[in-house]
Amino acid sequence: MGREGGGHVVPVDPGTVVGGLKKKGAGARSWLLMDASGLETVLDVDKYEIMHRVQIHARDLRIIDPLLSYPSAILGRERAIVLNLEHIKAIITSEEVLLRDPSDDNVTPVVEELRRRLKPMNANREDQREEKDSNVQHDIETTDEDESPFEFRALEVALEAICSYLAARTLELETAVYPALDMLTSKISSRNLDRVRKLKSQMTRLTARVQKVRDELEQLLDDDDDMADLYLSRKLAGASPVSGSGAASWFLASPTIGSKISRASRASIATVRGDENDVEELEMLLEAYFMQIDGTFNKLTTLREYIDNTEDYINIQLDNHRNQLIQLELFLSSGTVCSSIYSLIAGIFGMNIPYSWNEEHGYMFKWVVAISGIICAVLFILIISYARFKGLVGS
Repeated sequence: MGREGGGHVVPVDPGTVVGGLKKKGAGARSWLLMDASGLETVLDVDKYEIMHRVQIHARDLRIIDPLLSYPSAILGRERAIVLNLEHIKAIITSEEVLLRDPSDDNVTPVVEELRRRLKPMNANREDQREEKDSNVQHDIETTDEDESPFEFRALEVALEAICSYLAARTLELETAVYPALDMLTSKISSRNLDRVRKLKSQMTRLTARVQKVRDELEQLLDDDDDMADLYLSRKLAGASPVSGSGAASWFLASPTIGSKISRASRASIATVRGDENDVEELEMLLEAYFMQIDGTFNKLTTLREYIDNTEDYINIQLDNHRNQLIQLELFLSSGTVCSSIYSLIAGIFGMNIPYSWNEEHGYMFKWVVAISGIICAVLFILIISYARFKGLVGS
């Protein structure tokens, strides 16, 4: 293809996109364009060309800049949807998808899924002609799926990818956290504590990322105007997708993960609704993935509660150990006081002073030693009994 503006448009073989983008010369290609027919093109263009192509502002382009840390966002513009979901940064129009950094390992599954969803559009037409007599029902279902709005199918792929990615990261974290906590409760050591500390930091960061995506979907579901802005095909046609006589052909929603809405229900909704501001289709799509990301968020919340409970249990253990050390210190201090009294008596009688009774009463030494020992022992018992009476030591 020829030049467009300030950059080059280079058609590529689909087999070289996934797994081959990191080859020599692919580093400068930061955009992958895929249109509604499944044709893939690698674009080497500047931001001004992208802004002119999809008619968005520079501030919208900054949102999907990988060098800037913007929160997750799904923004509807006049002719495009600006999508920033973690590593998935894309611009969706009614006829094409512009995907940034397709060479990223996390973005590669999105490219594969887009190719799988879009390429059958042409292939299915041929299959329908060949298998028209043998598999009519299959053709009808395939047609229903293909006639969904392009922007919704692309948005569904992105939501599916990000929800699956975050769910996988949560599962990996759960697999690592529970054994680490069990080891910590069985043996409190510096190594185990450091391991749990690192896992807790990872969980905190992952929870924040999941919550950003969840909050963005919840914000969209709460605002019908924002959802209406995402109907690019409707705005492009300049008319309601549902006429008084029936539904438009593309109003039927494609099935979503974990929530496949029956085509009969969708058809009945499309028939009875004639309002151009109707967002039932998109609401069902977003609701399905909101439930999925909310389930991931609940798993992380449960994991945090388990970590907090483990920390409380460990703190109780440490407090119990400290109490035992305090009791031991009390016993040692009481014994030291009693021994010091005994040493005081021995020091008094050990002075170099002549005693007249020492010459004629040799048995006095034995009595002094015995009585001093008994007094010190009784004093020690009294101190310990008083401490137990006040609840300072365990009985």
